[in-house]
Amino acid sequence: MSSPTIKDVARLAGVSISTVSRVMNDSKPVSPEARRKVLDAIKKLDFKPNELARSLVMRRSNLIGVIVKDIAISYMTEMVRGIEEVGRMYNYDILLSSSYGDIELEKKIINFMFTKQVEGIVLISEDAKPEVVYMLQNQTIPYIQLDKFYNFNETYSVTINYKEAAKEMTEFLIGKGHEKILFVKEYKNAIIGQEKLKGYKEVMDAHNYFSREITVDGVTDKEGYKYGEEIWKIIEHEGITAAFFSEDGLAIGFLNYCYDNNKKVPDDISVAGFGDIKISSLYRPRLTTVREPYYDYGAVAVRKIIKKIKDNVEIDSATILPSSIIERETVKDIN
Repeated sequence: MSSPTIKDVARLAGVSISTVSRVMNDSKPVSPEARRKVLDAIKKLDFKPNELARSLVMRRSNLIGVIVKDIAISYMTEMVRGIEEVGRMYNYDILLSSSYGDIELEKKIINFMFTKQVEGIVLISEDAKPEVVYMLQNQTIPYIQLDKFYNFNETYSVTINYKEAAKEMTEFLIGKGHEKILFVKEYKNAIIGQEKLKGYKEVMDAHNYFSREITVDGVTDKEGYKYGEEIWKIIEHEGITAAFFSEDGLAIGFLNYCYDNNKKVPDDISVAGFGDIKISSLYRPRLTTVREPYYDYGAVAVRKIIKKIKDNVEIDSATILPSSIIERETVKDIN
């Protein structure tokens, strides 16, 4: 026996094929009675539309393209989970691809996604190149860029207020009795890192406290460990009691350096991070840090894209989400 068709649904409901199509696609108003008849007929016939055919006719794929630097990066995985779970609530699936930071590959992925008729794109990067952002800006489909280190003007993003979050952590450390706090920043040209530094300095200046900073070339635990000796020299020379790292990876690397060199955290030095990546709560001692809502970044981003697709709701240039301080074991109260 052949599967029922849209004609069979229309015949049983006593309406036109176009009315059935309107009910199925929720494209134009239909009277409540006609809608009820169509839905009853679909149920009785156990009618299952051909989604591929529908997508070709409607020019809709119900796909959101997601480009990540590397799906193995834990916080990116959290963002993707938010995109995927919320997307499914709206009947959207994701087309996922990793670029590994290769700009030419990123461009190829974007072009490939357009051939697959994705209806929106989320770019999750750590150093998005302007030409890639330009490619997205010059397409008709909506996009959002989520970047941990760089902000671009005139781009759509979901983020936190990094300056305010850094101010909150600095105030937290001061509240624990720390007056000499070292700020360890990633990369010289990381725009978001500069915002964190501004927040730290603003609070230190407001309290008339000593401020000291060091910039390291990287963001991972490798660089945190590599610069450990240099950081420790500053700590000893300046009488530092707390080190505030702009990235959790750097903080974890420094904790490793301390462990290998018989420096006790938090007895000899208090340590705070930024991000709350997964390892921060697993490492011992567990890292006190600023929590970024990675899952929510993805969830809010995809919801905004779908709202744009379905209801033509304009996407805000930047949506600011709340952050929070997670107090664990690496900061000592010295009051």
